[in-house]
Amino acid sequence: MVRNKPSSASLHKTAMEKQTAPDEKVTQELLMGEFAKMKLAISKPTNPNNGESFTTRESLPIRSLGGDSWGPSGSVDLEERLGQEKIETLFEKMRKSYQFPSAQAEINATSGAQTLFEAFHSPNDSLIPRNLDTKAPNAAKHAIILKDPEEYAEPFIDFMTENPTVWHAIQYWENKLEDAGFTKLSPRDSWNGKLEPNGKYYVNRNGTSLIAFSVGGAYKSGNGIAMVAAHSDSLTARLKPISTKHNKAGFVQLGVAPYAGALNETWWDRDLGIGGRVLVKDEKTGCISQKLVKLGWPIARIPTLAPHFGVGMLGQNNMETQLVPIIGLDNSDIEPSASSSSPSPSSEQFQTSNISGAKSSFISTQPPKLVNLIAKELGVEDKETIINWELELFDTQPSQLGGLDKEFIFSGRIDDKVCSWSSIEALLSNSSSENSKSSGIISMVALFDDEEIGSLLRQGARGNFLPGTVERIVECFNHSTYSPNILMETYAKSFLVSFDVTHATNPNFLEKYLENHCPRLNVGLTVGADSNGHTTTDSVSTVIFQRLAEKCGQKLQTFMIRNDSRSGGTVGPMLSSAMGVRAIDVGIPQLSMHSIRATTGSKDPGLGAKMIEGVFVGWESVDEEIAGGKGW
Repeated sequence: MVRNKPSSASLHKTAMEKQTAPDEKVTQELLMGEFAKMKLAISKPTNPNNGESFTTRESLPIRSLGGDSWGPSGSVDLEERLGQEKIETLFEKMRKSYQFPSAQAEINATSGAQTLFEAFHSPNDSLIPRNLDTKAPNAAKHAIILKDPEEYAEPFIDFMTENPTVWHAIQYWENKLEDAGFTKLSPRDSWNGKLEPNGKYYVNRNGTSLIAFSVGGAYKSGNGIAMVAAHSDSLTARLKPISTKHNKAGFVQLGVAPYAGALNETWWDRDLGIGGRVLVKDEKTGCISQKLVKLGWPIARIPTLAPHFGVGMLGQNNMETQLVPIIGLDNSDIEPSASSSSPSPSSEQFQTSNISGAKSSFISTQPPKLVNLIAKELGVEDKETIINWELELFDTQPSQLGGLDKEFIFSGRIDDKVCSWSSIEALLSNSSSENSKSSGIISMVALFDDEEIGSLLRQGARGNFLPGTVERIVECFNHSTYSPNILMETYAKSFLVSFDVTHATNPNFLEKYLENHCPRLNVGLTVGADSNGHTTTDSVSTVIFQRLAEKCGQKLQTFMIRNDSRSGGTVGPMLSSAMGVRAIDVGIPQLSMHSIRATTGSKDPGLGAKMIEGVFVGWESVDEEIAGGKGW
């Protein structure tokens, strides 16, 4: 990037004339004049193959956030005025809060600078730009747009570490969407009169599924939708409705049940935290609210049996009796004189704890110390107002870069958080671009819960969440003459990308892979094929996606399972059959699928985001290319 010196002479003169310590007013002026006027270049790559170029925004370069040196010499005025240390602190706060190690940012010249100023003078020395005024003009320009695939790695890693449960992940994405100017829609209200071209919206179901979409500036009812569907859930172990268990040999244990294929061998001897959502009743109003909790230190562990006992741990183990986490110690049965704050449950408690209706019926069925911890973490004074919860275990080991050149990402829950995360990043980038203003389509991301267990619940892909949302959108833009004809016209002009992880090639088991169908890390998305309909991929959708990849300069790979192996499924077939849209299954490759700890490439989250953004940018023109616009 060529760094040009911005004009800051007048600002420098004003600061030097004062000859006083930088007070808040001067600091604000400097931030307003220097940071807000100088923007990091936001440009999308030109595709040399077809001569096409995405929109490039005119901007002036400043220091790359988290970089090693100052770029323009004009920044020195501000550096001298405020001091190097303070400026470094400011940029570091901004970097951490946005979770980007080095990024290209476009900051609105008024409210953006005001945010920087307020953050710099934050009394608790923290910068949390969640309070951006999203209703201000050009509010979406507060979003930080990433350019190169490598730049996505650290933000993705931070997201994975900080949001270990499906509820935390959905809340994180809602916050990101709000910051970028998206408006939350209530499924209980009419949407008529609330949607408009150039608008950005999202809707939540159950706190675990999310649909977000941006409406092109030239959109009309009956036009197509570029849809991307991923899933928000991952393999885990969830607390049973009555999670208290009899103490054994002085150990306090926790009753859990596997969600999908969890509690396999990879869960043994792992440091497990507890998190999820807690339902709390307000005794004064009677209202019930949802609170998210994350006990991020190791609380639970499933211990293996030492090989000295002659029993192999990788053999057949009873999931009910031998995969029970330990969460504490209680030796009160052999220490009768010692007082115990949480005595072992009595047999009477076990016989009556499944009777509901009493005020304290729920917490009496849970380990007392766990109840105390969660109440304290949430600031709930009366524990009996906790009326239910959905909690799960998660690996507390942070996500991190690995490999000689840091070319790997090691993390839990990659399936399918990585595709979900990349999809939202792509939507955020595209929705703030010039392309969106002139687009005649809707760009949409749908993140579904329950994929790992069949998608049959209301927040799953087999429910009516996506088709119902599309129908409501179409009606809003033509409510006076709405008919099923317009809805079917929309589906016929739409395209669905079913976006779920696929298998990268494991070098230790090459014989398990189909020759010439061996995806690699850090190369590009993988098209998933299956002759038995477990994926939606066919010749037409493959040609469409290849053309989209060409237009945005992305490489594609292909995966298919061997005839003597079992193929997994995705949300693609159920969604495409329900709506009748053309569809393809693609994914980010990963190693160790369904392990508690998996591996993907450090470039792969970024490659996914850039390809999905290419779908949003290119679908309208590619649709016209296919059969001269007549469709298939």
